[in-house]
Amino acid sequence: MPASATKSLRVAVLADSDTRWKWGALTAQRLTPAAAEVRLDGYLLRGRATPTARQLQEVGVQADSLREVTGVEFLRAMSEAPDDPYDVLVLALVGGGVQAMLHGLRAAWRSGKRPVVVTGYVGVVYEKLADGLLLRHGADLVLANSRHDAERFRAVYEGVGADASSVTEVALPFLGGAPYTGEHEPYTVVFAAQPSVPDNRRDRTYLLNRLIEHARKHPEREVLLKLRSRPGEHTTHIEELPYQKLAQGTGLPANFRLVYGHMGEVLDRTDLLVTVSSTAALEALHRRIPTAVLTDLGVREALGNHHFTGSGCLASWDQLDAGHRPVPDEEWVARQGVAVDGSYATAFDAARERIAKLLDRPGGLPPLTPYYTPETAPGYLPGILARHHLGPDGVPLPGVPAADKAPGPVRQIVRRAARGAYRHGVQRVAPVIRRMGEL
Repeated sequence: MPASATKSLRVAVLADSDTRWKWGALTAQRLTPAAAEVRLDGYLLRGRATPTARQLQEVGVQADSLREVTGVEFLRAMSEAPDDPYDVLVLALVGGGVQAMLHGLRAAWRSGKRPVVVTGYVGVVYEKLADGLLLRHGADLVLANSRHDAERFRAVYEGVGADASSVTEVALPFLGGAPYTGEHEPYTVVFAAQPSVPDNRRDRTYLLNRLIEHARKHPEREVLLKLRSRPGEHTTHIEELPYQKLAQGTGLPANFRLVYGHMGEVLDRTDLLVTVSSTAALEALHRRIPTAVLTDLGVREALGNHHFTGSGCLASWDQLDAGHRPVPDEEWVARQGVAVDGSYATAFDAARERIAKLLDRPGGLPPLTPYYTPETAPGYLPGILARHHLGPDGVPLPGVPAADKAPGPVRQIVRRAARGAYRHGVQRVAPVIRRMGEL
């Protein structure tokens, strides 16, 4: 057994939203051997979607330390102890953020030991496949959540002449929970809401009304609207039209409720999971909970439900109202990393073995080598780096302040006010301007 399988490991996770923190922290836990003593340090990238304390508590992952940083502050923290680096670094960021950090880390780690750098996707990859993948290229491991994704990822990298050896098949790190054994009392229907799908008032109101109608048609059932965030909070995606606000003033039946909390706990009492295209569908399928992916608004790339073609889960509200319970296609489920066959326990073995070999590599690891460079993408890469206050060489631009002290009370108040103003603009002002433009 490699030494890295049993020694104490230091792991860092950099995340830019509550969902990515959940993915990154749980991925870090699954990538480290059970026999190893692990220290997990969390870094939250400061921005519009920085998780609130409530969101972090809901995720339920405990870190040994957790602090908020800018991209430049994080890079400085990574370069401060070159002789005692982390063993593993998980970049749980949007694609542009991953690319910026890869270039920044390459510049920061010009010599000496460095961690194994890991990145990947939070859930289903149904849009911007090539763009997102090439922005993640350069990490030591690019995790694919299923066999289906691993094949697509390698095809993209090989198709542009990039090294595809980093692609490593795993599974979603947050699958789990007890298998579904039969109907509860009362029978419970859960609609898993998404912040940005669909993205307009008409369609979101339609879905809300159909859910309410289902509750009225089946008074013996409990109907839950599972919400991702409270008004004013942000997740990975911007939510301009929260269902909570759309439901205000609507006469809700007694068997209809809005719920928050950990998705796994909600699934514990679910008899039918309904969604447009949420990753919650894969969580439910893993537990063999009947799952419906709605076709009411069409099967479209913009909705993400096209990913579920062939799954056997596509259904309409009319069908569900009439008592239909979709039966998933076993072959499709197996290719999506849902692992209902019991193989989930070994889904991360290959990734763990790869990390152990990299940690034990004689002479340490070579410099990070992203596909995008100032030579291969001179019209694209500099803009990505500049958004994170980095120059074309990955070095912080002049004038970027150092993280020499924690923000004082005034700075914290200003920062919270700025975030509140941004969220008010997204959720209140922007929709009004858009409606005015449609007149």
